[in-house]
Amino acid sequence: MTSPQGRRPVVLGVDPDPTRRMALAWAVDEAARRRLPLWLVHAQGVPTGGYRSREVRPSWEEWNQALHAAGDQVLRAAVAFAESRRPEVEVSALLAEGHPAWVLRERARDATAVVLGSWNLSTRQELFTSASVALPVIAHAPCPVIVVPEPEHTTQRPLYMVVGVDGSAHSAAAVDFAFGEAALRGATLRAIYVWDPPLTGVLDEHAALRECRRVLSETVAGRTATHPEVELHHEVVRGHPVEVLTEASAHAVGLVVGTRGRGGFTGMLLGSVSQGVLHHARCPVLAVPDPYVRARDGGWSDTGGGGGGYVE
Repeated sequence: MTSPQGRRPVVLGVDPDPTRRMALAWAVDEAARRRLPLWLVHAQGVPTGGYRSREVRPSWEEWNQALHAAGDQVLRAAVAFAESRRPEVEVSALLAEGHPAWVLRERARDATAVVLGSWNLSTRQELFTSASVALPVIAHAPCPVIVVPEPEHTTQRPLYMVVGVDGSAHSAAAVDFAFGEAALRGATLRAIYVWDPPLTGVLDEHAALRECRRVLSETVAGRTATHPEVELHHEVVRGHPVEVLTEASAHAVGLVVGTRGRGGFTGMLLGSVSQGVLHHARCPVLAVPDPYVRARDGGWSDTGGGGGGYVE
């Protein structure tokens, strides 16, 4: 799927509902900012509903033909929207058969980023129904995955982006990706280290806070030289990481977190903070994979130094 010029595209999982266009708008704008092609992917799973038991089911050929016709219509509408919004972006469309999570995981191997929509499903719906593809795609994709909520949230001026920092080596690329995204948007970057003290307390709270500030400072060190145009703010905040990052996301253009990649349960995203912000964040969540997963699976090629984003 890589273009002849070697440019890895932005890939969007197209929603069949034409009223849900936030993820599509985000993806085409991202492709324009990065001067990359945009691939619109609509995946058709095996049809399981829509017919009552007393009705005669159509033949498989008719069923499949109807699905393809509906999928083609969905893609044509999405292409028209993308081309009208950003005429300069090279747009391609792909109608694929299979579960959307599997199809998008395969396409992620050659992508710069994968963009998905989110519809504020309950935690049970997200985890236990086929309505959600975000968790399995994030758990396996070797490139960043951006989950864009519906409806549109209100951003604050001047624009700012948030990245959760904990010093973990598991998500060293999260901070680098956040700097790049902030630079593309002309946004300020808020690097937040959340200190969640143990219930038993600490002997020296001032020393603990100094250590948090040291880790945060070392994590972002050197990035401002690469992106001098990005105004950086360091913040150490006491509280639970999900609650703090969710609050910080209220008017942000994006919240960047790191992920651990695969877990013991196939397709599940590891990390309580990563899962928590996916369910509760009020802005797009940019989930950046473990550098090891990225390198092994041949995904996103930008590499960064030490530090990282939240992976717990």
